[in-house]
Amino acid sequence: MKFKELEKELERFSKYVIQQARTRLTKENKNKGQLYKTLSSDIDQEKDAFLIEFLMEDYGAFVDKGVRGKTGYYADQYTSNSPFRFGTGSGPKGGLTKGIDKWLKKKKFQWRNEQGQFMSYKSMRYLIVKSIYNKGLKATMFFGLPYQRGIKRFSDQFLEAFALDIDKNLIFGEQ
Repeated sequence: MKFKELEKELERFSKYVIQQARTRLTKENKNKGQLYKTLSSDIDQEKDAFLIEFLMEDYGAFVDKGVRGKTGYYADQYTSNSPFRFGTGSGPKGGLTKGIDKWLKKKKFQWRNEQGQFMSYKSMRYLIVKSIYNKGLKATMFFGLPYQRGIKRFSDQFLEAFALDIDKNLIFGEQ
């Protein structure tokens, strides 16, 4: 049985979620990197189901849900429910340090110390990593909120499209 109308609605839904997610990233000033560029979706129709797969960089889950810090500075309503936390020992060793190092060299800026001298990248990296490790990363919900809103917005359209496809298949015998 073909579900052409339902597939159209699912495509509209996935485009809506991606567009809203990109808008939220832009509002959070996080639209310059790979996360913004790699947001996409893939819709597959299997025998008895449609599967929508939303694709993004791996670190998108951390940006979306936040990461609780060791001292819990960002204890807002979203981050407090995050499954991610610094200091559990489950992540790769030195992953945050490598990422911050790469980011600092890409941005090419340096702070000055109290005497007005430029700090080394190593010193800046240490201060930033220590701060992020202790405070955590604030949740942006750039994907979670658009997804939830999309489900609410499109649920009636999904039902109508499904009913229309059933009617077409029964009346016209489309396969």
